[in-house]
Order: sequence, then C-alpha cells, then structure tokens
Amino acid sequence: MSIELATETAGGPGDTSPVPVRHRSHAVARLLRRPGAVLCLSWVVLVFVASCVFRLLDLGRPLEQKLIDSYQSPSGDHLLGTDMLGRDVLARLLYGGWETLAGAAVAVAIAIVLGTVLGLAAGYVGRAVDTVVNWLQDILITLPTILVLLAVATVLGNNVWAAMIVLGVLMSATFIRLVRASTLAVREELYVDAAKVAGLSTARILARHVLPNAMAPVLIQGSAALGAALVVQAGLGFLGLGAPPPVPSWGGMIAEAANAMSIQPWLLVPSGGMIILTVLALNLLGDYLRDELYASRTTSPEHARRRPARGPQQAPVGVPEAGPDALVAVRDLTVSFPVGDRLVPVVSGISFTVRRGEVVGLVGESGCGKTMTGLSLIGLVPEPGVVTGRMQVAGHAVDAGPRSFRGLRGTRIALISQEPMVALDPSFTVGSLLTEALRSHGRNRADARTRARELLELVGIPRIEDVLRSYPHQLSGGMAQRVAIALAISGDPELLIADEPTTALDVTVQAEILDLLRDLQQRLGMGLLLITHDLGVVADICTRVIVMYAGEIVEEAPVGQLFDQPRMPYTRALMASTPVLDVVQELHGIPGTVPLPAAWPDHCRFAARCDLVVDRCRSGPVPLEPVAVGHEVRCVRSAELALTPATVSLETPAVRRQPVGGR
Repeated sequence: MSIELATETAGGPGDTSPVPVRHRSHAVARLLRRPGAVLCLSWVVLVFVASCVFRLLDLGRPLEQKLIDSYQSPSGDHLLGTDMLGRDVLARLLYGGWETLAGAAVAVAIAIVLGTVLGLAAGYVGRAVDTVVNWLQDILITLPTILVLLAVATVLGNNVWAAMIVLGVLMSATFIRLVRASTLAVREELYVDAAKVAGLSTARILARHVLPNAMAPVLIQGSAALGAALVVQAGLGFLGLGAPPPVPSWGGMIAEAANAMSIQPWLLVPSGGMIILTVLALNLLGDYLRDELYASRTTSPEHARRRPARGPQQAPVGVPEAGPDALVAVRDLTVSFPVGDRLVPVVSGISFTVRRGEVVGLVGESGCGKTMTGLSLIGLVPEPGVVTGRMQVAGHAVDAGPRSFRGLRGTRIALISQEPMVALDPSFTVGSLLTEALRSHGRNRADARTRARELLELVGIPRIEDVLRSYPHQLSGGMAQRVAIALAISGDPELLIADEPTTALDVTVQAEILDLLRDLQQRLGMGLLLITHDLGVVADICTRVIVMYAGEIVEEAPVGQLFDQPRMPYTRALMASTPVLDVVQELHGIPGTVPLPAAWPDHCRFAARCDLVVDRCRSGPVPLEPVAVGHEVRCVRSAELALTPATVSLETPAVRRQPVGGR
C-alpha cells in the first residue's frame, strides 16, 4: 500500500491558479471569523499545547502504575479512567500526544520542504531537471509506504523519528507534483517575465514571485498530510513499532485497549476518539482554508493570462557587423516552431539595427512576427521555439538561451509589455516591486526607496506615497502602465523595447503614454524599439520605420521618407486604411488575411493580396534591396511606385494621433 494525498488547491482539485498574498491574508482573517474553523484550530492547538506541557512537566504521572486501580471507569480522580496497570488514561494520552504530533509534523515539514524545492526546480527549470524529478516522484509514489516503514523498523528498531523522516520523503511526491503544477502556471505570468527583464536572479524570482503564489495549495495539502501522517504513526504504534514501552503512544494505547476489549471496552473511546477528532479537525481546517482561498481568488480583480511554456533555445553565436552606436544588430534572424517533423519559421531571416538615441517603429498586421522579433531580442521566445541567426545586444554577442541575457536584462535592455495589469505581480505593492528591482541593481534599501519615488515622479505619477502603497489592481490602466515603465527604466537601460504599450488603454491615455515615452527617450538618451499596429504612433514619435509582413521585412526607411514616398504596396495599403480626421475619405481595407507561416509561398508573400501584382512577383523570392539612402524595399515594382504620390502624408496632423484601427 502507498499513501497518495488528494491534490486540492485554492480553486478545487487540479486548480493551480496563484492566489495573491494580500488576498491570502484576507482569507486567513475571514477564516478566523468562521466558528467551525476556529473550533478545529482551537482543538489542534489545545491538544498540542497540553501535550507539550504534560511532557515537559511530567504532569499526571503517566508512567506511575497502581494495580489496585486498574480498568477503572471515568471518575473525579481519573477523568478518562485507567488502563490495565492503573495508569491514568488522560495523562498518558497527553504525554504520548507530544511525540505523535511532533513526529507527524516532522514528516510533513520534510515532505513540504523537499517537495517544494524539487517542484520549483522541475516546474521552473524544466528540461532534464523536470525529467529527473518526475522520475524520482514516480518512484516515491509507487513505493508501498507501510512495507518501507516496516523495513525501516526492522533495521532501526522502534525509532519513531527515523520512521517519520522516511515517511516525509515518501510523502514529498505529492508536494512535488503540486508545486510543479503551480510553478508551471505562475512562471508564464508576465510579471515573471518583467522580473527577468529587470535583471533579477533566478533564485530571487523563485523566492519572491513564484514561491508565494505556489504556497497556497501547499498549505492546504499540508493540513491533510498532517492528518495522514498522524494516522500512519498511530498505525505503527498499533503494530508495536512506535515509542517503546513504557512510553505511551496513541497507536500503542489503541492496541492495549483492543486486548482488553472484553474487560473494559471504554478504553477504546479515549485513544480512538483523540485520533479521530484530531485528524478530523486537521482535514476540516484544510477544507475551510481551501474555501476561503478559492473565494479570494474568484473575487480577485487580477486577470492573469498565460502563454505557452518557455524553455531554452539555441542559436549560433556570431557578432554581426555593426557600428559603435548600435544597441541592437541582428543578421538573418529566424524564429521557428516545430510542426510535426519540421520547423516552421514565424520570423524569416530578417536583419536590422537599432542605434543609440534612435526610435525605431516595427509595424505590420497581427501575425507578421513583430512581437516574436521583440521577444527574441530579450531571450523570451516561447518553447519550443528555435532562434537562429546572429545577434548583438548592447555590444554583446548573444544566443537565444536565457543565460546570454542575464547580465543584460534590466541594465542594458528592458521591455514594456502590452498588458500592464498582468506585467505587475499582484502579490506585491508598487513600492515593493520597484524596490526589489532597484536592489537587484546594487542599491541598498534606503537608496532603493528614494529612487523608487524619483522614478514614479519621472513617469508623471501624482500622489507618489499612495501609489507606492497600492497593489496593481488598485491602479487605473494608464497608471499601471506608468508603473510598468518606471519598473522597466529602473536599471537605466540603453535600449527599451515597447511591445504595443498603448493597446490596452483608451485614446486619451494613449497620447499621454506616447508623450511620456518620447520624453523619457530624449531625456535618458535611450534607444527605443516600438512595436505597434498604429501608423499614427509611428508618425508621432519614430525616427525610422521597419514594416514587416508574413515574417519578413518588406520595407525600411526614415519615417519622413516612408510616409512621403512608400515604395512597397503593403505599406501603401496600410496607409490607405488609416482614417484621417477632418478629411472625408473612403477607407480601403486590405483584402484577405496574413497567410499562416506553414502556407508562406516561395515568391512575394504579399502577392495574393496585392492590387499591383504581376507575373514577376510570382517568379521567385524577392530580395530586400536599397532604393535610396537608408531606404530598402522588397518589391519588383518599387521603381514604378516612386512616381506615385503617397495616400497619406506625414504632414497630415491627424495621422499623428489617429489609430489605424486597433489590433
């Protein structure tokens, strides 16, 4: 037989959603207002404290024998009666309870510590570590618990502590599985990505951001495990493998009562009742805690979204040729994902450079590979993605593995994501998040607190002290995005990647955030790579534009040149679909959709949607060629388009603020 505890977490069986620390504290407060929970907790505390007092002070003379008083029923002198040797049953129950409860607690503590450490490693690191931990977990689950404990007793004798240590190791399998599942869910949160980008070490991320959100189900499971360990220890005592006589144990007292069943059946009631009530109290306490944590999670305003699991990727290392002012230089960058037995690229052999002090816009429709390009520059491409090509970031040659970016994230390169509400850890206040990031960059606690206030002032946040004490869900979308920006620039990065930073905000707040980004870029001298759908945003703050379609760059030019004379039909189609205020015009949408990566043709990928397509467009691959200084185009008819005026001019004021139409 083997022991496997039911995995019930904050949301019920199988639910590993994180429960924020603040809501867990509220859950505990509500728990203490429930009479049933208070009763269960009081019983457990009372039994444990009374057992400790009786054991330490040797009260009630539990080992004193008086044969003339054997098998007495409950009375004023002996509240629970006496056993076959005239020893007081109540004194023996409390005297033996210390060892029973402490032994069970040791087993559960070992199970939690071992299971948490291995579960965190398996869930966060993955790969070979996950394989080894799962293999170990399977072995522990399949081992018959009672037989293993009997073998330990045979070798070591009646050593309760050794048996409980072995039991804790065997029980850790359940916690490994539970913590691993919770870690897999939490590690995909954007606030974990934000912690990585801020330059926090793996140990600090696990301790501060992953572990607190994985502990709620562990605490619930620990309550049930404590009851199970108590029953196992009582079973060992019943078999004569518990504390050696004359030291009492709850299981040993049940065995003695069973032998005297025909003489004094009452003896089974105190010992059996003590075990039943204690185990029942522990299990009910776990149920109450689960219910409160579930209520906290379901009423919490955080709406975490998850992405596919990430893991290590590989890319050949090489230093692309780039000038001394280049913050990012990539050559032949390809990001692929396995589909069946082949790799399908979602970004296809692109090359570009972002220089110091430059604001580069990366534009295109959804599905063109913009976000995947940005993620590859900071080592966050989802698993099982494979990144190839040559990359240089902030003067360092990097591959796609996470270790290449550890010294760069936060201090040399930073990221602002689309969704500020899920990029900030809901478990911590704004002040705690900023202070943690700043301390990871080498500041002491006092300097970090001072700098946190300066950062909030820098991004234009009023009521700084109130915001520092606030949790992310207490902030508006615009305020949360300002905090996310403050967090991103906390390490004074040289390059800031902004992945559609205004998508989740309303139009008026979008303008404020764009003004803030432009002001910060100019004041701090950063390079800025702005990923967006919005040509109005590009016209407003960018100095150069890269247009992507179906995983490849189709046009790159200075912003003025691109808007005045676009040389690619796709760029012109995007501009023709741009609404312009105060101008009566017919909007022309682009027919069709961006083809799926597996369906990309070998010729011009925009040919199926292009109004200007000719036979040459389908004759073979179209290279990206220069047509002017700093202007490159992937089109066989680019020379003809040079003679055609642009649909929308950069000088049109409305373009600078008018969105293209969202996502």
